[in-house]
Amino acid sequence: MNNIISFVMVGTNDLEKSRKFYEPIMKLLGLKQVSVTDRYIGYGHQSDEVKFYITKPHNKEKASFGNGTMVALSADTKEIVDSFHAKALENGAVDEGKPGLRSDGNYYGYIRDLDGNKITVRCVVN
Repeated sequence: MNNIISFVMVGTNDLEKSRKFYEPIMKLLGLKQVSVTDRYIGYGHQSDEVKFYITKPHNKEKASFGNGTMVALSADTKEIVDSFHAKALENGAVDEGKPGLRSDGNYYGYIRDLDGNKITVRCVVN
């Protein structure tokens, strides 16, 4: 087994607002909406495999983000990282680090989503 992460979940207090935010930026990463309930929306490459969820908390308490917690998503090109970052900001995200090369030599862009979750998209630079 090569994959250490099965899927990622980020909390939201407004599922529909989050859907409108995530739909266009997930599309840039090649992910589509593959699972929907009244509590969550799942995105994946195919219908039987969810990789990223936006969800109302199971305990029905208010969603919050963790200090030091971040989700890192993969992109194939720097242009996709740039597009993800721009589209996220256009849809209401907060800039947490403009796209660019970082200390490990790879290309990243950082945002906070509508609920404060920190998300980065990374392109491995060869």
